[in-house]
Amino acid sequence: MTTARLPLFPLNAVLFPGLVLPLNVFEERYRAMMRELLKTDESEPRRFAVVAIRDGREVAPSAPGMPDQTALPEKGPAAGFGPDPLQAFHEVGCIADAATIRERPDGGFEVLATGTTRFRLLSVGADGPFLTAELEEIAEEPGDGAGALAEGVLRAFRSYQKRLAGARERSLSTAAELPDEPSVVSYLVAAAAVLDTPAKQRLLQARDTATRLREELELLRSETAVIRHLPSVPAVDLTRVPTCPN
Repeated sequence: MTTARLPLFPLNAVLFPGLVLPLNVFEERYRAMMRELLKTDESEPRRFAVVAIRDGREVAPSAPGMPDQTALPEKGPAAGFGPDPLQAFHEVGCIADAATIRERPDGGFEVLATGTTRFRLLSVGADGPFLTAELEEIAEEPGDGAGALAEGVLRAFRSYQKRLAGARERSLSTAAELPDEPSVVSYLVAAAAVLDTPAKQRLLQARDTATRLREELELLRSETAVIRHLPSVPAVDLTRVPTCPN
């Protein structure tokens, strides 16, 4: 496996390969990270590691998902994550490539990144202005029957979308707009389904594509059955990802 050390950006959310991640960066430790990434030539990937914070470990008095250093007794890149930051994060995350990093007049940054490759977190460093991660990349294995499972997941996903949107609403995606490559299907559905962070994390760290698709099939059927019994559900744009504040 390939190992690397990259800047670490913890979030109260899960990033999947192939999915877009908009970030609103305002805290100094993450501003420092973006300034460092900007030193990388535009022709090279500006990579950083995104990992989900374990439930109950984050401290976020002013914004969801990230500790606010101004409201914490401790300072530094690991503020809010306890004496051993490694224990505050999930073991599997996703490498992101920052295609756009735009600095605002107030010194913050608007970032548009894309998930690329899963990784396993080996260690967390806190000896600089921002956290860094030693990680090993995880190869995506197809598993048995991924192709057939992907077809079933797509059918279940379309039914799920229609139930979410409501009987009178147009389906949110047509067949032509959905992929057919099993791993891409598995990550798209994992990102688009309305699931809590622990469920999404389980999907991210599935041992192979087929395992992820099997779990998604069960989840979609279960969620669709629940939605069917609700009196009404407003239309939801499943493909729109909200900006994550740091």
